[in-house]
Amino acid sequence: MISCVAALGGLLFGYDWVVIGGAKPFYESYFQLNSAELVGWANSCALIGCFLGSIISGGMSDRFGRKKLLLLSAVLFALSSILTGWAYNFTAFIAWRITGGVAIGIASNVSPTYIAEVSPAPWRGRLVTLNQLTIVVGILAAQIANWLIADRVPDGASRALIRSSWNGQYGWRWMFTAVALPAVVFFLGALFIPESPRWLAKAGFAEQARRTLARIGGKRYGDQALAEIQDALGAEEQVGVVWHELFSPGILKILIIGVVLAVLQQWSGINIIFNYAEEIYRSAGYGVSSILFNIVVTGTINLVFTVIALGLVDRFGRRALMLFGCAGIALSHTVLGFTYRAGTKGLPILLITLCTIACYALSLAPVTWVLISEIFPNRIRGLAVSISVSALWVASFLLTFTFPVLNRVLGSAGTFWIYAAICLAGFFFVFTRVPETKGKTLEAIERDLTVG
Repeated sequence: MISCVAALGGLLFGYDWVVIGGAKPFYESYFQLNSAELVGWANSCALIGCFLGSIISGGMSDRFGRKKLLLLSAVLFALSSILTGWAYNFTAFIAWRITGGVAIGIASNVSPTYIAEVSPAPWRGRLVTLNQLTIVVGILAAQIANWLIADRVPDGASRALIRSSWNGQYGWRWMFTAVALPAVVFFLGALFIPESPRWLAKAGFAEQARRTLARIGGKRYGDQALAEIQDALGAEEQVGVVWHELFSPGILKILIIGVVLAVLQQWSGINIIFNYAEEIYRSAGYGVSSILFNIVVTGTINLVFTVIALGLVDRFGRRALMLFGCAGIALSHTVLGFTYRAGTKGLPILLITLCTIACYALSLAPVTWVLISEIFPNRIRGLAVSISVSALWVASFLLTFTFPVLNRVLGSAGTFWIYAAICLAGFFFVFTRVPETKGKTLEAIERDLTVG
């Protein structure tokens, strides 16, 4: 139940992140965005906030605790969703999308970290993957809401007709505003969950940490877990985290793994399918309502295979799933590129994108968050996760902002072949550099990685 509450941050993250894909044809018409640069900026501006949120959340969560940051993200989600939806000029729209991005950045950093720190080792993989499951549920909820709201727009409608319709004036506003209610639920739930026991132990509240651990796994588990946490902390200097420590040989090696995995997750190109689904399916010959229905289908596939991943991540391990995902996505992008080059329209494009999403949902989507949340030593985890997640959002911004330009210059085929090459490079990086962490305590992972 603790993990479910924390994972509501993932649900809000997923909804707020993807809702813009369905609202895209309507707010573009409303604000009269007529250039690839403006379209790219509107779609990617939230990522500036994601970067800021992930940067500030690392130091703040180490200083004030994980729980307070979860509460802060809930407040920001509620405010930004309402104010984005009811913005009447493009500047205000951008400002509140960036604010929503700050909430996403905080949640994307703190929710998986918090879940990893409260979870017993045998359950940690599937519980952190629960955060990815709620992200996917949020994505699907946004896609269904968008489809239901916009279903009355006829296929082939002109931009002028879209702008003058109820959807063009008000429908897209409710798409954004809908996330306010679950944000309030998240805030109320977060009031009742405990602080992370590992943060409590690090901050000197050992007895509170013991009580929390005992509630999770019983008195014997609480005593053993606290002793192991204190041993790990005792092996380190009890001083505040400073930046230069991240560049010591043992830590830098782990930090590089975290950053590369974060960048790989984004540059695999999957978020293009979510954020530019309207453009991708329109180029495949679909109309507005058909596009929004196809987006719901992609979200459903994403959810189904994320549920499957819950049962696989602690059974087959992190490395095997990551290798499968990189290879599968690279192959799917390659085939998709040839399909576009051949001028194929309709169902084949949809089926290939669904295959790509299935591979991603089984691997890079959940496992990247699991690895980032568990590979760093306890004392620097907040800051190191913050850097990795910040790299993820910078990579996501570059991916999202550049797609319209790449698509115009290289065409859809060339663009997806670039993403395929990145996934192939990611396969070799995972094969040579990423360790297996399945079934190990966070403290055991720390010993193996910093010594090895």
